[in-house]
Amino acid sequence: MSALHAARAPVGVVWCIALSGVVLALEHPLALAALLAAVLVAGVAAGAGRQLRLALVYGVPFALLIALVNALVVRDGLTVLVRGWELPWGPMDITLEALAHGLVLGARALIVLLVWALHSAAVDPDELLRAFRRLSLRSGLTAALAVRLMPVLARDGRRLADAQRCRPGEPASKLALLRAVSAGALDRATDVAATLEVRGYGLPGRPPRRRRPWSRHDLAFAASAAGLVALVVLARPAFEAYPRLEAAGGPGAVLVCAALAVLVLAPFAARRGVEAGAPHPHAWRAPA
Repeated sequence: MSALHAARAPVGVVWCIALSGVVLALEHPLALAALLAAVLVAGVAAGAGRQLRLALVYGVPFALLIALVNALVVRDGLTVLVRGWELPWGPMDITLEALAHGLVLGARALIVLLVWALHSAAVDPDELLRAFRRLSLRSGLTAALAVRLMPVLARDGRRLADAQRCRPGEPASKLALLRAVSAGALDRATDVAATLEVRGYGLPGRPPRRRRPWSRHDLAFAASAAGLVALVVLARPAFEAYPRLEAAGGPGAVLVCAALAVLVLAPFAARRGVEAGAPHPHAWRAPA
């Protein structure tokens, strides 16, 4: 349980979008390093260490692949590391600037992946769907049920495949397995529809729900998102990869990078109103 769990889901999504936009707007290596460290610390503070480790397992090779492709494709830059490297499509020079810029692009992709891994771990998807209930209640309810039933159907498919492998003779085709899972999905949909009808979903005259007032966590993450965007717009540290590497240095650039990290982590420092180890306040619960 963390401050991001306690904040309302739309605010958490806006914060993640703002943080991703800031990451994509920056190219300064020190700023990206500060944001990477801040996102990792925020993930640990939110109890999302496992999700971030999984994102790193997939994201680091992807980031290195981006750097390698950029170094092989882009021929700009004055500092040649490998000259005349023979490739199937001809000789190619690899420059330090292309390699460095590729690492920057890979780092940005990795940080964005970590931000949304944190979002998946700490922002309640059901509350996010409920935020759009005034636009289309039935569409939001349908999307929420679809998201909830997809893992159930995947488990059904695995169990049916295991059962088929235990039977003698030729295993059933994938089409037969798909038909069985589809039939189970229709049965589940009928049961869910009957349950919703009994509980009165879709009936007119339901009393309006009271709006939940903004908490300190909502205000903190909203202020963090606004501060991140304003800081990047007003004081983005300069970085140029071509034709020669040039990065802004000095106390000003270091101060901006430190301010970025502080703005990311500041909302997580508010522990008041957050109970450690308690269930998510807006988590979905199965009907009794």
